[in-house]
Amino acid sequence: MAQTTHPATGTIGEALAHAARLLESAPDLAEKQAREVLEASPADPRAELILGAARRRLGDPAAARAILEPLVRAQPRVARAHLELGLALAEMDKPGPALTALERAVELKRDLPEAWRAIGDLKLLAGDDSGADAAYAELIRASVRDPVLMRAADALVRGRLAEAEHLLRDHLRAHPTDVAAMRMLAETGTRLGRYGDVEALLTECLALSPSFSPARHNLAVVLYRQQKAAAAIPHLERLLSESPNNPVYRNLLAACLGLVGEYGRAIDIFRELLAEHPNQWRVWLSLGHALRTGGRSAEAAEAYRRAAALKPDLGEAWFSLANMKTRPFEPADVAAMEAALAQPGLDEEDALNLHYALGKAREDEGDFAPAFEHYAKGAALRRARYPHDGDETHAFAGRSRALFTAGFFAERAGAGLADPAPIFVVGLPRAGSTLIEQILASHSLIEGTMELPDIGHLTRDLGAEGRKGRGAPYPEILAELSADELRSLGEAFIERTRIHRKAGLPFFIDKMPNNFQHIGLIVLILPQAKIIDARRAPMASCFSAFKQHFARGHSFSYDLTDVGRYYGDYVELMAHWEKVLPGKVHRVIYEDVIDDLEGEVRRLFAYLGVPFEPAALRFWETDRAVRTASSEQVRSPLFRQGLEQWRNFEPWLGPLKDALGPALTSWRG
Repeated sequence: MAQTTHPATGTIGEALAHAARLLESAPDLAEKQAREVLEASPADPRAELILGAARRRLGDPAAARAILEPLVRAQPRVARAHLELGLALAEMDKPGPALTALERAVELKRDLPEAWRAIGDLKLLAGDDSGADAAYAELIRASVRDPVLMRAADALVRGRLAEAEHLLRDHLRAHPTDVAAMRMLAETGTRLGRYGDVEALLTECLALSPSFSPARHNLAVVLYRQQKAAAAIPHLERLLSESPNNPVYRNLLAACLGLVGEYGRAIDIFRELLAEHPNQWRVWLSLGHALRTGGRSAEAAEAYRRAAALKPDLGEAWFSLANMKTRPFEPADVAAMEAALAQPGLDEEDALNLHYALGKAREDEGDFAPAFEHYAKGAALRRARYPHDGDETHAFAGRSRALFTAGFFAERAGAGLADPAPIFVVGLPRAGSTLIEQILASHSLIEGTMELPDIGHLTRDLGAEGRKGRGAPYPEILAELSADELRSLGEAFIERTRIHRKAGLPFFIDKMPNNFQHIGLIVLILPQAKIIDARRAPMASCFSAFKQHFARGHSFSYDLTDVGRYYGDYVELMAHWEKVLPGKVHRVIYEDVIDDLEGEVRRLFAYLGVPFEPAALRFWETDRAVRTASSEQVRSPLFRQGLEQWRNFEPWLGPLKDALGPALTSWRG
């Protein structure tokens, strides 16, 4: 069939090819060219596709949709028409129809990287992490052409991670600077949970190709998952300088800002995203977390309810409301949670969150048997996913006692960094550490931060050296370190935590409870640091931990026997620190604070060497961010009624009492 000739641009085919080339660089000119073609050849589907694509790129997705919906009805097998319609619908915050269109596009033509990227982004924002991972794997497969990389990508898509890793490592031995293969290997490592190795690989990848944006995004994600938010933020800011409206980048940036205490900026970003995409339940949930941490409880509760309204089976939203511990659920809320829990095929994470929320609801009603049943079911689901090895914990405590003798510390006197700024609050979760932090942060010389992950990062780095055969395991590897190396570790801690010290006060708090296991390390690298042991009676402490769903860590808390053994190991290890480091650790008993607040606060400040300030006795008036499960309680005066709540559940706590053993009565030391 002969080509129609257009006076300005030659044949229609030539004009359309020219318009297609203009789409990315000059969509306004592409639109003009497409309209000229449509004047000469009305309803030409190729021109309509370019016109719709141009309108979307010019910031008018509604107009694009009006063009593309009739087009896909008329041309149902044109993959790019479905792709462009899906992208327009996504920009209009219509994630369901957008996914339908995009998934139809890749059914028709699998090799569409832009479609897979958009599917991954939509699934990620919708909280479907596994679906997003699968789409991003397809994106990688659609983006490579090397036969070996295509085989590796196919293995990655099909979940054959060992095969993908083998192919990629062989390929990189022959082609060590192939950044596409490096990114694929990093994706494989991420699936396997090897975040440290992935971080190193992606850092090398970006050194070779700084403009490789997908690798930079992967690195930001891996850093965030390791709680290295400060390191992730510059990467996200660079990505946003190139793609300022990308909702995935903006959402991750806001999450990272929250981890470093920049709650105001995080809240602003979440609100901007929700103004554009009001139907994203995950963003409403993240906004709720940021608002709660910032002390804006009423707004946080509203955000959680918006998330639950968009996704009624969203267990995390319901649990977040329960975890605020500010007001009981209404009967309609309980009915909604029970209906969600009864749904067939409910996601396990939603189920366990709903169990914890319903446990709290039933406890508030005084119905303790079903409350305990819900707590136990939630804990069992959590423990199945994150098993705890009590024998390993017990053995680690024994190895620590064997290594860290009084002589060991005497031989290393003068090592480490002589910086008095850090104050460590350690112990078990739900034992009063947040209360102590709030009291300390009410002092004019002391800054509250959060549960900082940095000591944990240092221990993992040291342990990795041992696993690689370059030294003993942690903590024994500490015996091999020189005074300079210990000082460097202290400097690394101070530098890593600097981003959390917004006020620049002389002292700052790290209240990561599990740091009680690492007091030996802390004393070696930061000999002038202060350490406070926040302790609570064992039955109250352990049961409170058992019925709490923690965001991360604390795997010991999801079984009554495990938590009892853990408490016993904690008491024994703290007794050891007192023996070999007398007076180094100051113990604060939660029940004593309730009975004699002023006396305990005066003793605490005397230990720290700071003057008493009466403001600390009105700690609930201190305006600061609090990131723990006790965030609402420390914003009100002390009350006694929580001390004996565990007794309501005593008929079911026999395994806990048995596991506590001597610690049940000797816990005060």
